[in-house]
Amino acid sequence: MGDRLKGRNIVVTGAGSGIGAGVAADLADNGANVVVADINVENGAKVADRISKAGGMAVAVPVDVSNRESIKKMIAETVEAFGSLDVMFNNAGIIQTASYLEITEADWKRLMDVNGLGVLMGTQEAAKQMIAQGGGGKIINTASIGAKQGYPQFAHYCASKFAVAALTQAAARAFAEHKITVNCFGPGVVHTALWDQLNREFMEKGISSKPDQAINDFSTDILLGRYSTPRDIVGVTTFLASSESDYITGQTVMVDGGMVLI
Repeated sequence: MGDRLKGRNIVVTGAGSGIGAGVAADLADNGANVVVADINVENGAKVADRISKAGGMAVAVPVDVSNRESIKKMIAETVEAFGSLDVMFNNAGIIQTASYLEITEADWKRLMDVNGLGVLMGTQEAAKQMIAQGGGGKIINTASIGAKQGYPQFAHYCASKFAVAALTQAAARAFAEHKITVNCFGPGVVHTALWDQLNREFMEKGISSKPDQAINDFSTDILLGRYSTPRDIVGVTTFLASSESDYITGQTVMVDGGMVLI
């Protein structure tokens, strides 16, 4: 256990699995008090339990990031548990495989409500709490290679992640006077349950013909020659949560193995 983040009270949404679970565990390993927030209460509790058994400090809190009252309740429970909110990770997100012509209004709204509106409201409510506390804070959003490039199988997902990058820049400008920095990180192809979902959807739609073909085909342009795991991401996320990133705001830090060079 390190003390790089000792005394920092941090929320990670979507921390019940995937990238969020890895981010939460590394934050705790570096001394943070972590709220593992997820719409799947059981998954969140399992992650918090693993962190606690490893010697870290974590509590599980349910949240639906598409619902403002749920976000407010999550932040209130964070403050009740740890005394303040110092860092907010708006990480929760969903994806769907659909050709450009297949995307429906319902598909668009579902992804935008979680990936776009969820980040807007999470940022708003975190900023309100940090402003009330005084002393600044950090808000960190999960973007994607899809925030820099539009992919035809995921047009609505990419649009939602472009929105994340825009919201991050706007929030950085809005809250700088309160000493709140706002950044995002952009993962590429990360082998998590999300990509297991995409592999299945690619096969169901006839885009690929065998398991793991989708993730392998999508990884061919990665300069470092392989897809990533959450362990490849957490160096950047813990850095963004630490005092070492205090002079960085409004940025999207790509962590994609050299897949998108922008």
